[in-house]
Amino acid sequence: MTKKVKRSVAPFYLVAALWLAWALLLPLYRPLDYVLAAVASVVAFIIGKAIWPDKTYQIADPEAEKKATEKKEPPKKEQAQTPPEPKAERQSTGDPELDGLLKQRDMALSEMRRLNDSIQDEKLSAQIDHLEATTKKIFDLVVEKPAKKSQISRFMNYYLPTTLKLLNAYDRMDAAGVSGTNIDGTMGRIEQSMDTVVSAFDRQLDALFGDEALDISTDITVLENLLAQEGLSGDQMTAQS
Repeated sequence: MTKKVKRSVAPFYLVAALWLAWALLLPLYRPLDYVLAAVASVVAFIIGKAIWPDKTYQIADPEAEKKATEKKEPPKKEQAQTPPEPKAERQSTGDPELDGLLKQRDMALSEMRRLNDSIQDEKLSAQIDHLEATTKKIFDLVVEKPAKKSQISRFMNYYLPTTLKLLNAYDRMDAAGVSGTNIDGTMGRIEQSMDTVVSAFDRQLDALFGDEALDISTDITVLENLLAQEGLSGDQMTAQS
């Protein structure tokens, strides 16, 4: 693991604001004026550091992991000489619409995995794991029952691409390595919105089971009525005994 420090730029902005205010409101033409302004700048910088400290977090060191893997598993010459097998392409279902769904599913899941590997925040990473699993279940269920495709049109055309857009924006801002009002504020709003997004994805999956739940409820009611007519219900058998 490598320690990475995200320097806060807020203290520098505070010092700049101090000099601007000093030049507008106080005299700044004697050496003593500059000395006082410099002392005030140091104090402002220290206060700014206390309010907006630098952020430190750990990131994986790919070189160290590679060396550790090489030590544990010596390279196998026979495997190195054998050319890799080409990846098996996904077979067509014969239905262009289903093939399109599967392609969109694979692209979305691949992008979620890439973002999850890049984003270091533990809570957000766990939420992306959940979104990936839920998205796969939604698409798989629609592929199994194509009649349900109309129920996920808004999910495919807006909810899913917008979620990926927000996560990509978070990833780019986090990779910038600086702190500021725009970056910190936007990243914070994205983090807060993910709870709502996760809940929305879960509700979309639950809605796809609406017809099945209704059918099962009807079957249970009919079964209970038939058992009651035949004197085989639990309450009747208890009364007879």
